[in-house]
Amino acid sequence: MNPFKRFYPLNNDFRDPFSRDRDRVIHCSSFRRLEYKTQVFINHEGDYFRTRLTHSLEVAQIARTLARALSLNETLAEVIALSHDLGHTPFGHVGGDELDRLLKADGFNNGFEHNFQSFRVLTKLEKRYKGYDGLNLSYATLEGVLKHSEPYRKSFYPKEIEQLFMLDFHPSLEAILVDNADEIAYISHDIDDGLKYKLITIDDLKPSTLIQKAIASVNEEGVKEDEHLFNHRLVAAIIKILVENAINFSQPFTAKLANDKPLASYFKSEQKLPIGLDPQIQKELKQLKKLLFQKLYWHEAIVKHMYAGKVCVQNLYQAFMDEEKLLPKRQKEFLEIRPKHRVVADFIASMTDRYALKLSQEIYGIKL
Repeated sequence: MNPFKRFYPLNNDFRDPFSRDRDRVIHCSSFRRLEYKTQVFINHEGDYFRTRLTHSLEVAQIARTLARALSLNETLAEVIALSHDLGHTPFGHVGGDELDRLLKADGFNNGFEHNFQSFRVLTKLEKRYKGYDGLNLSYATLEGVLKHSEPYRKSFYPKEIEQLFMLDFHPSLEAILVDNADEIAYISHDIDDGLKYKLITIDDLKPSTLIQKAIASVNEEGVKEDEHLFNHRLVAAIIKILVENAINFSQPFTAKLANDKPLASYFKSEQKLPIGLDPQIQKELKQLKKLLFQKLYWHEAIVKHMYAGKVCVQNLYQAFMDEEKLLPKRQKEFLEIRPKHRVVADFIASMTDRYALKLSQEIYGIKL
């Protein structure tokens, strides 16, 4: 069977392949655990904060909008979006970075990378069938999760990954759109959360050209900065500007493929595809992200909680490496077929924030 065909024949299933993939992802335990995994703000600090779950849903919504407007496959875009963060550790990127550092310091040079971990969740760590591991998803979905962001080639990938997923070629256009949807979603909702909890102000954001455009759009609606609705309309305006830009910039390219619509795997990765955000808006987005790092992501309140999360990951890693009897039964079984470092990393990566904190407290008797 040609793995690059867009649709596969179905046997005794009323769903198309990507709808089936989506259903399997939504019903897996790793997807449910995203509800209690940090996006930027630890979710028990406030009911309004986004989590990895709400982030994934927002990415899926934006990805579907883009795919529909560009006459691509909405459901493929959706399932890649819903799956793309399944491999994230507790405590957001800080947890993943610390796990990567610990593994490499121990000589386990493959380290930890959340995109590849998401792929491993879907193909190895979830168990829903007797005869094999993983969720039995289609090639296009797995390729999209593995290659939704560049660079596609990683030094630690096993040879079978390189051979099967053609790392010198772009993934599907749907996967590329998910990468754009991911950026649009996190920029907009981090601003929303930051404003809601007064970690940043509108004035903090005004040096951004993109924010100035969004403010002008909100003002045109007749909504003023001192009104309760202003922040909500600002976030909506940011999303609208970015989504419309991605559609307008990408349409000429996708229109050329209207009759055939091949996967982007026909295009070599060094070829920059004209799909996603245009170069000018990318510059404006880069300027805004730099501003958010200065004013929001490095805010004392966030850094404090992220440091506590980093220490929690350190404690758990050290405990499990020192005493493997602390591991649950299933992880002990994995020790027979996988390196200890990988089993420990997989277990920690699967945890929610609150479970990781609770377990660390139980082992060390210290509340972080």
